[in-house]
Amino acid sequence: MNTQVPLAERIRPRTLDELMGQEHLVGKGSILRTAIENNKVHSMIFWGPPGTGKTTIANIIAHTLQAPFYQLSAISAGVKEVREIIEQAKTKTGAVLFIDEIHRFNKGQQDALLGAVEKGIVTLIGATTENPSFEVNSALLSRCQVYVLKALDENDLIKLLQTAIEKDEYLSKKKIELKETAALLNISGGDGRKLLNLLEIVCDTAGEKIVITDKYVMEVAQKKIALYDKSGEQHYDIISAFIKSIRGSDPNAAVYWLARMTEGGEDVKFIARRMLILASEDIGNANPTALVMANAAFDAVNKIGYPEARIILSQCAIYLAASPKSNASYAAIEAALAAVRKEGDLPVPLHIRNAPTKLMKDIGYGKNYEYSHSYNNNFSPQEYLPGKIAGTKFFDPGKNAREEELRKVLKNLWKDKYNY
Repeated sequence: MNTQVPLAERIRPRTLDELMGQEHLVGKGSILRTAIENNKVHSMIFWGPPGTGKTTIANIIAHTLQAPFYQLSAISAGVKEVREIIEQAKTKTGAVLFIDEIHRFNKGQQDALLGAVEKGIVTLIGATTENPSFEVNSALLSRCQVYVLKALDENDLIKLLQTAIEKDEYLSKKKIELKETAALLNISGGDGRKLLNLLEIVCDTAGEKIVITDKYVMEVAQKKIALYDKSGEQHYDIISAFIKSIRGSDPNAAVYWLARMTEGGEDVKFIARRMLILASEDIGNANPTALVMANAAFDAVNKIGYPEARIILSQCAIYLAASPKSNASYAAIEAALAAVRKEGDLPVPLHIRNAPTKLMKDIGYGKNYEYSHSYNNNFSPQEYLPGKIAGTKFFDPGKNAREEELRKVLKNLWKDKYNY
């Protein structure tokens, strides 16, 4: 047996029944499973974290349909390779083209796929860890069904470990006792491929009899795991450290983790997008300019690219890290969403409903609405929330200079109604 082939590849599931997790997509009676079993597969994009089964499901589809299967990685392939495969597919029936990391294809590369997908020359299956709404152009996206994959949960990961130990031809010959799993699970972060890679490394460093403990796993991991792998190994760990450093107002740590990502060739848009989210989620109205700065950085790195983009990213990361912090806007929308989910679709108060027709006016739409600009300070203390949740305060300004100013304004307007 060729043990040079990674463990994750050696035990890759060949049927849907062998797949771990993603029950919402491939469980009995699910839409995708039914489509596969009925040979009615359409072009689709799998969106989810690394190591959750995107490539595996694509392989299963091709195997189940017994269709010609072509595979490209958007990291290394270009328009030329795409067109070559499309030409080959024209002589086949039901060809499936799987493109890993499709978010890395530029507009020209994605456009090269459009005609073939539209004419049914190929059934496209794309895989991405990034939101396809941002990264896949609308014309191509409209021709594909997007399926969201979830990170594997603890039970799925433990089953995956047990399956590997019992069924892999190489590991099954060893005496392996899976005594503790916490370290394996924590390091893998729901990434099945990363979990199996780590298991293989741990087993390769020991003899024929192996007792897997958390302590031993950590010792091996610290010595063997690569510093950074943009394809997924520490992709999410490093970006997490980067974001938490900015949130924690430490520009020194922020630029260190940024350097780790840029040195590893991480996508500049991935980094910039995370800073754009943070600027609103963790800074917000404590410094509204942070969002402007992050948005400008996002636009700039799209125009510039590496290596100069590193300077723009560094400038933005330092500015965000040094900015005052507030998650008040984030907390407000989360509280409002919780109320929506709890109370359902509460009716809009009649006085603030739109009344474009006479009938609507006759039944009370817009009646007694107080036009703010007709009152002192352009303000009327009328109720804008549905009656059931009237007076509920969702927004609580943060404890920082700018939001304290907002607090004073709101308190003066609303007096004691919202307890600002």
